[in-house]
Parts: sequence; C-alpha cells; structure tokens
Amino acid sequence: MAAGVPDERAPQPVDPKAAEEFLRQVYAETKPEVPLRERLRQVLGEIDRRGVYTHTAHELAFGARVAWRNSARCIGRLYWQSLQVRDLRHLSDPADVAQESIGHLRAATRGGRIRSTITVFAPDAPGRPAPRIRNDQLVRYAGHRNPDGTVVGDPTQVDFTDRVVEMGWPRPQPLGRFDVLPLLITGTDGRSRLFDVPPDAVHEVPLRHPEHPWFARLGLRWHAVPAISNMPLEIGGVVYPAAPFNGWYLDTEIGARNLADPDRYDLLPEIAKRLGLDTRSVRTMWKDRAMVELVRAVTYSFDADGVTMADHHTESERFLRHLEKEEAAGRRCPADWSWIVPPMSGSQTPVFHRYYDEPDPDLRPAFLEPHRI
Repeated sequence: MAAGVPDERAPQPVDPKAAEEFLRQVYAETKPEVPLRERLRQVLGEIDRRGVYTHTAHELAFGARVAWRNSARCIGRLYWQSLQVRDLRHLSDPADVAQESIGHLRAATRGGRIRSTITVFAPDAPGRPAPRIRNDQLVRYAGHRNPDGTVVGDPTQVDFTDRVVEMGWPRPQPLGRFDVLPLLITGTDGRSRLFDVPPDAVHEVPLRHPEHPWFARLGLRWHAVPAISNMPLEIGGVVYPAAPFNGWYLDTEIGARNLADPDRYDLLPEIAKRLGLDTRSVRTMWKDRAMVELVRAVTYSFDADGVTMADHHTESERFLRHLEKEEAAGRRCPADWSWIVPPMSGSQTPVFHRYYDEPDPDLRPAFLEPHRI
C-alpha cells in the first residue's frame, strides 16, 4: 500500500464521536421515533460490543442524501432530498453485488426518465472488509491500446481494460469505441471477480445533430446513466465501500469533456473538419465552434430520445437556488468552483460570477475518494 493510504483489508472500529455527531445531526434535522438519548445508548453500546453499528433505514437514507448535499463538486444538489435509496446492506457476495448493480442501472434508467438513485451494500466492519466495486462507473467504455500507441475507445480506461483482459475478459472483435466493460468486484475474502453488464441494462443514446446529417454517420453514442461506483460512502463513522450512485448527465459532461478532451475521445478535430473549419490556428476559434456543435448534438439526441439531461445554463441557475436554500437553513454550502462552473461558456452562467465556501475534506456524511488499488 502507498504511504498514508489506509489498508482497506483491515477496517478500523467506528469512532464513537463520529457516530454521536451524526446522530445529533439526524435529530436536529428530522424527527425519528426513538428519543435521541435512547438511540445514542443503543449505538454506543453496539460499537463497544462489535466495533460498528447498524443504521436504521431512516438514518441510512438521511445520511446518503446529506452526503450528496455535501458533495462540493456536484452542481445538481438542488435535488438531494429526492435521492432514491436502495438498502441492500445484507448483500456482500460479489455475484449479488453485480446482480444488484445491474438492477441499479435498470431502476435508475426507467426508459430514459432518469432517477437519482443510490444502492448501498454491506458496510466495513473491524476485521471484515466489505465488497468493493473497482470500476469508477457502472458503465464505462473500454480502451483498447493498439501496437502503434493509439487507442480505440476511451483512453482513460486502457489500464483498467488491460487488467480485466488479464483476468479473462475477451476483447470484443472487432474492437469498438463503445465496448461496455465488465464489472470488477472484490469480495470480503479479497478475491476479485468479473461480471458482464448485459446490453439491455445499458440505455445508450445514438448521437446525431439537428442540422448536419453527416454527424449520425460518425457512429457516436453515449450511455444514459452516470453511476459512480468506486467512491465509499461514510455515514456516522460507518463506511460503505460499495454504494453506487447516480444523478443524470449534464450536457457539457459528455459533449465538452468525455467526447472532446484530448485525453478522452478527442473528437474536436474530426468535428471541425466535417464543419469545414480552418484548424491551422487556434485563433480561428475552431475548437470553440466544434465544441458548441458537439454539445448541441448531445443535447438534441438525448432530448429526441426522451432521456433526462440537464443543460449547463439551467443547472447553473438551479444551483444558485440550492445555495439560497442552504443559506436560509443556516448551513454552509461548500463548492469547488472549478467543478461547479461548466467547461463551456462559463462566464455566461451565473455560477461563474461569485465565490463559494471552500470544500471541507472533514465534512460528513460524504462520498470519499476511491481506494488506491
């Protein structure tokens, strides 16, 4: 393990202070049936006996929603109270985790009417690590490295793709730019296994442009549900390493980042060429013009197929509404400016023109940084 990184194979007992702080927050913001004093006695006694405690369904749902509320990099937090919580803490076997992760995709997709959803699997306990999903999202496209160093697919997934191939995953033939990777899940025994994601669980949108017929012939597509799957959820000192969660896509996430970044699909040169733009100098603004048309195509395609997608202008206004609500409730609203401001037309959105409370790495409940593996 790298220096300073906790050994995920040896989870530590829950800190009673973290549990008490969380419970006081639950009772300050909601009205549980059991009195706080009695609940504290139950929880602290359980920690003393087992090193961990069991959240009630109410505490779990509240904690998961507040973890979203605390996510400094998310612009869509206005909807935090509507998060659907799938409580599957009784599951720890990798096959069950895989099956219900696929169930998560189906439950969240709803034919395109995307619902913000989290699925919570078994928590860590002293001496017993819980299962972990190694994919950074439940749906990712493979990156296939060619002998000449070029990549077919998503370059950021090359190392992960190589790893699952070494474990026995057969690369599709012919290699495609949008081959869905299998799930890689580590069980409580430390062994990792692969599970295919069935095609009918992955809702994909073929991309086309409202004005340029040639765009559809590029054969581009993107999946509908951005389900983050390798960020542990910590609530009141209890860590749930496998807790995949999703909102819905922002138009610029796909059009201005996933498909446009030079270290991702790097499509701007191709789009510019098809548009007949002068790419000999960046001063012609060819990158900017190509990006706008790429984002337009993404938004048009999702809208045409009836798949939920936010646009960066509307979502920026909604984030400021969320900020006002949090301030009215007497709460801080930490935000990472570089993530909140859209990667396109930033100054044309209201979130650009102000500063925010600095992110607090100690704020809990929270989604934690992924374990290093």
